[in-house]
Amino acid sequence: MTTLPTPAFTTALAVEACKLRRSLALLLAGVAPLLIAVFVFFNLLQMRKPMPWTMALQSAVGIWAFFMLPMSVTALTALIAHTEHGPRSWDYLRALPLPRWHVYAAKVVCALAIVAGMSLLLALLAPLSVQLAGGWAPALAATGPRDIAPFLLLLGRVFVAAWLLIAMQLWVALRHASFVPALAVGIGGTFFAVVATSAKIGMLLPWQLPVNQLASDPQRAQLTLLLGALGGVTVFVLMLWRMGRREVIN
Repeated sequence: MTTLPTPAFTTALAVEACKLRRSLALLLAGVAPLLIAVFVFFNLLQMRKPMPWTMALQSAVGIWAFFMLPMSVTALTALIAHTEHGPRSWDYLRALPLPRWHVYAAKVVCALAIVAGMSLLLALLAPLSVQLAGGWAPALAATGPRDIAPFLLLLGRVFVAAWLLIAMQLWVALRHASFVPALAVGIGGTFFAVVATSAKIGMLLPWQLPVNQLASDPQRAQLTLLLGALGGVTVFVLMLWRMGRREVIN
């Protein structure tokens, strides 16, 4: 037996989606994957010899998971929180006749949906950029089979592994009215993930869990996937409980 969303939550979700359409969130969702596709296109053109399709697509996923995804999540969650922090509308939302956690759950769903949409857009643009690069310079056209299924699976794993990262960034962004703490956490987390890439403890950093899906060790990839998924669900639940009980946002 399935449980359908309550009308109150459906309304909260629709309102949240409407607010995001008026923000820069959708622009961010389109620009980030496009930048990766543009980079892949010009990177292939400067190669001295053709690159296999699998390697070209994996490089796009690597850029996304290693840098663009963490920074996009930092900006996205700050934008989602700013829709309430900016106009100071928290008191109004808390006075509405619906459970408080619905407001925050709607933001969680929208954040996950936008990141998933960015992943899908990258899944479309990355193969297209590889194809265009081959058409522009036939001598450098990607070689080998165009096996898209592993590429899509890898993108899906990166998305699921990013749940803990998304949950932590969204909680910080919602907790503080100023966008500075959220940006500081996101930039600092990304920095330490970069410098701790080869460290064993680095695989436990939320900002490094997505890129670990490209690890050559299957056990490392599987462990970080579970950490991202289960940790993300846990933090989301704690955030809904804690923020739903909170009276003041400052």
